[in-house]
Amino acid sequence: MSDLFRAKIAKIPLMPAELMPLDEEAEEDQHEFENGDHQDLPQSQTSDDSSSASSTATIKAFAQPEQFVLKPLESCRPGLLTKSRKQKKPDTQPISWNHYFSQKLALKSSLDSAFVTVGYYTPASENGPLFVCHHGAGSSALTFALMASEIRKLHPAAGVFCFDARGHGETITPDDQDLSLKTLSNDLGNTIFLLRDHLGWSKLPEIILVGHSVGGPVVTDLVKRCTLGSCVLGYVVIDVAEGSALGALEKMKAHVQARPSSFSNLSQAIDWHVRSRTIKNKLSARVSIPPLVYDSGEKDTPKPWKWRTDLSIAPTFWEDWFTGLSKKFLEGQGGKLLILAGTDRLDKELTIGQMQGKYQLVVLPEVGHFVQEDAPEKTASIVCITVLNSAFYINTMLIVDRLLNFTREMIVAPLFYQRKLVSHNSKYNDEFVFMTNPYVTTSGDRCLFVYIAVPGLTGS
Repeated sequence: MSDLFRAKIAKIPLMPAELMPLDEEAEEDQHEFENGDHQDLPQSQTSDDSSSASSTATIKAFAQPEQFVLKPLESCRPGLLTKSRKQKKPDTQPISWNHYFSQKLALKSSLDSAFVTVGYYTPASENGPLFVCHHGAGSSALTFALMASEIRKLHPAAGVFCFDARGHGETITPDDQDLSLKTLSNDLGNTIFLLRDHLGWSKLPEIILVGHSVGGPVVTDLVKRCTLGSCVLGYVVIDVAEGSALGALEKMKAHVQARPSSFSNLSQAIDWHVRSRTIKNKLSARVSIPPLVYDSGEKDTPKPWKWRTDLSIAPTFWEDWFTGLSKKFLEGQGGKLLILAGTDRLDKELTIGQMQGKYQLVVLPEVGHFVQEDAPEKTASIVCITVLNSAFYINTMLIVDRLLNFTREMIVAPLFYQRKLVSHNSKYNDEFVFMTNPYVTTSGDRCLFVYIAVPGLTGS
């Protein structure tokens, strides 16, 4: 080869990297990069070293032209294109109950040793009120876990008790198929008395009953029958109304038929509830879903995790649960709060009652049916605010004194149209606004209206 030919070859530009053949070491680097098992790439070498390496590769390419392969751009050497990031899998690992409650109780019935009610309890302090929560059909006590934690943040003196109804969660009864309203209502009353005996109370504390979905008719029926007497300050019903519930039977049947009959593991069950938007709050789903399924231990199926509660029997009790709910809700003694996920759930009787001021109504349109799970902070705030409201037919100022440590001589600023004003003589100036007016109940008791606006909740 003449010197002139060698000079012409030397002037040919170096081959682009995407056309270079990859040696064994380069192919290994490429495999690691495509699988996301790589660290930050090292900085490029000096210009002299790069030229040397490129020259060597170019000579090797000309010596073995059969190795040239035109590869797609996405398979080029790392660093030539934007790095691909390995997507992080969503965390669907279960979370234990003890992050939200102090104790897990197994309350055994004195009449039937085969009847064991499992509940979760955080004790009250300083004679604070006790929130007793009843879940809906197909759910469990831990549907209130995050809300219970938020209640304690707002009112550290308050206690919270939530339990698994018969046929749900870990509760064991002689007849898990009897989900009639009368049976569930009796179970609720008996469980509260069992809790009293188990903890050695001389009498029941002041109680606020909270019921979600089917739990709403249960707590309403218990209050209507005056089973607990005067210790009930009031009751809260979450996202259930008679008219819309009776019309939703077919939708409920379709939902039960459409959901998976089993799961491969517990994480898959949690993931399905989040992906299907049944529960929009993944953190809450990681706590509340584990009690809903169990490992059947079947070896011949890839999906051994089954539902604990047979919701196919729900239509049998549907009318029994919801017929007459609105009337009982409005006639029950004590304060009443209805929290809904949409105004379309109100029926005529509730609409008239709300216009007459017979109960308090709060609508949270951004959440789904599991209001207390999708928005636990807001739900807890609304419930705690209602505890201080005169709708509970008690001396509201005494509750303010006990729970928020206000002085009896506090000066209160007025609140109109949810304007943000500040109450005087208060250590909660950044959080609460009050309005008081005299009010006389039908029984002749003199009470006070106390409204509280929480920033971010009422737009104040």
